[in-house]
Amino acid sequence: MRRRALLRAGVVLPIAALAGCTGSPDDSPSPTAGADAGGDGGTDAPTATPAPTDAGGGGGSPTPADGSPGTPTGTPALDLREANVTDVAVSGSGGQVEFDVTLYHDDDGEDGYANWWQVERLDGTRLGRRDLLHAHGTREFTRSATVEVPAEVSCVVVRGHDQTHEYGGRTALVNLDSGAARFVEQGSDPRTFSAADCP
Repeated sequence: MRRRALLRAGVVLPIAALAGCTGSPDDSPSPTAGADAGGDGGTDAPTATPAPTDAGGGGGSPTPADGSPGTPTGTPALDLREANVTDVAVSGSGGQVEFDVTLYHDDDGEDGYANWWQVERLDGTRLGRRDLLHAHGTREFTRSATVEVPAEVSCVVVRGHDQTHEYGGRTALVNLDSGAARFVEQGSDPRTFSAADCP
């Protein structure tokens, strides 16, 4: 009898521990909008954190990851110390745009983890942010958020952030009309972009 109880515990506990970490996009929504509240669901946040009133961003010009919009390749390896944006899908209308953003970061190899991604205007002004409240290991994962985007904005920057290195790595420029994305290796500091950089 004791062996059966131990066997059940040996099977049930690891399954229970992994139950919230599948990364499947149909996990149930989080009670906290704009945050990854301990689950690992892909669509657990209906809205993003509202944008602050100050503008951010650094200087410099973009270096394309490759020449084809929407193809997140072009370098043999990413710097996994940075929160790299590897895919972006957009949908929505009427100023409410849903962003499905895939990040790739080595959450296991550092003290910090990828703790948010955000949507910005080309000048670096933040439009919305999706907070992530826990580590996701060393694998790609996708999280969604709806961001209010002004009608005059047709191209945005999607940038990842991690606790240790802040901004850096691969970012994405996204054409909201076509959904095309251009991935840019920005190095260890955020860059500002112009309309000519958009796909």
